[in-house]
Amino acid sequence: MRSLKIGMLASAMALSAGLAQAGEIAVIVKTTSSNFWQNVNKGAEAAISGQSEHTFSFDGPATESAVADQVNLVENAINRGVAGIVLAPSDPEALAPAVKRAFESAIPVVIIDSALTESAEGTYQSFLSTDNCAAGEEVAKRMIAEAGTEGKVAVMSYVAGVGSEIGRVGCFSDYLEANSDLEIVGPYYSQSQMATALNQTTDILASNPDLVGIFGANEPTAVGMGRAIMQAGKAGELVVLGFDGNEDLQQFVRDGLMEATAVQGSFAMGEMGVNAVIDILSGETVEPFIDTGVVLVDQENIDTDEAKSVLY
Repeated sequence: MRSLKIGMLASAMALSAGLAQAGEIAVIVKTTSSNFWQNVNKGAEAAISGQSEHTFSFDGPATESAVADQVNLVENAINRGVAGIVLAPSDPEALAPAVKRAFESAIPVVIIDSALTESAEGTYQSFLSTDNCAAGEEVAKRMIAEAGTEGKVAVMSYVAGVGSEIGRVGCFSDYLEANSDLEIVGPYYSQSQMATALNQTTDILASNPDLVGIFGANEPTAVGMGRAIMQAGKAGELVVLGFDGNEDLQQFVRDGLMEATAVQGSFAMGEMGVNAVIDILSGETVEPFIDTGVVLVDQENIDTDEAKSVLY
């Protein structure tokens, strides 16, 4: 069914007199107020700088929870007749109708980071992401290795129902439940707001003094979590694991506050996402799923080339 639907898009594109072989590629992310997404921007810029045929724009709402604003950005891109779209959907259901409209307008769409709902399959051409389930399991394995198999582990998540969150946090929790007697506290949802995560973590530390571990599942959440642990004087008293790799999280790892942080290839998402759209516009075939990888960064490997390639 996927190949049939992609073939339908190819036919629609071939028949569309308005199809631009060169033009604007709109990169629309979950929010522009995060270093992670700014690193995606740098990757997109690198892809565009390697050729002269296409331009790109970079946009996103003020916060990840402003889903309606992101839908409007996609609609606006379609209305101005962009050549292609690279989209990191904030909500798997809410963005599906806009992506379908792009499909019907013969505008190729490449999804990055978070999956759309299954009903949208065939209306986009490729999905580039960390395998979030595998990444969640890797973090869970590290938690068991460092914290043991008994006690309480708090899960600090971001936006409920987002594709990346479902895989990342769901598989982390499932792995702990299947392979240990660790009791999960949460998850708690910060709405990707650092201050919210800080306050939530402060409350959780106070009400659960016997925690053996805590996991912050994205950049603003993990930063807020780390700051709360530092303010509470709890550094070194529990196993702290994060996700993403901005300067704050790198410092937490260097200082020993955080045991490790799982870092996605955010630069690769931008670069490979734009390149995938360019390939589609050139008539080339792209894989339906492209894994952009994850690196578990700790004190031992933080200065290696592998870690440097994903940190930002």
